Amino acid sequence: MKYAIQWVRSLFFVVQMYVAMMVFGIVFFPFALMGSAGAFKACHSYCVWVRWTAKWMVGLNTEVRGTPPTGQVIVAAKHQSFLDIILIYGAIPRGKFIAKKILKFSPMLGQYAWRIGCVFVDRGKRAQAISAMMDDVAKGRKEAGQLVIYPQGTRVAPGDDKPYKMGVAILYSELGQDCVPVAVNVGLFWPRRGIYRKPGTAVVEFLPTIPAGDDPKAFLQKLETVIETHSDRLMAEAGFENPKRNP
Repeated sequence: MKYAIQWVRSLFFVVQMYVAMMVFGIVFFPFALMGSAGAFKACHSYCVWVRWTAKWMVGLNTEVRGTPPTGQVIVAAKHQSFLDIILIYGAIPRGKFIAKKILKFSPMLGQYAWRIGCVFVDRGKRAQAISAMMDDVAKGRKEAGQLVIYPQGTRVAPGDDKPYKMGVAILYSELGQDCVPVAVNVGLFWPRRGIYRKPGTAVVEFLPTIPAGDDPKAFLQKLETVIETHSDRLMAEAGFENPKRNP
């Protein structure tokens, strides 16, 4: 019975979350058209809304640890569910993502993505898009911000292993920017699929910066070790022991 009640509460939460996304998008759309400030305000306000409603609707508290970056850096994060996107994006002032070019032409969503500075790429032309982004920042056409990337390239459930892709190391080398790793435990409470949301405290933690200039392969190994070690620690705090780390 307890599980069934929590599932129903979770269903209401998920439905209102997506309705709210549409409402926030419509209400803030005129401001987003006028400039990036309106788009960032809309996105950050939505993040606050999701965290607030998660707390009282399904008993899911959220916590951001560490020091979120404010300068022009790469933010490389463990990705377990939509919740880590909400927590990370809500904690940084000018977050942006690498997105498929087709998204640029999506009604409303594309306008927001463009306004917050997302980098639109064609398949196989990521380096060209990144170069254009850097040139725009240097010439004052776009403001510097935090480029959020997911080194494993997909959502990874707690306890599962996915390789860290070389693409993040290439970006790190090409951009010549510091990298801020982020560990998470959010997948224990908000799965990558399904309706059920588990009560508890979901955490994302901004870890010490990895300075620019390291060898790409050494950087990738360091990044994986740091993120996985600290993510395991956060999950252990919540009562989850990774069987693949503790044979």
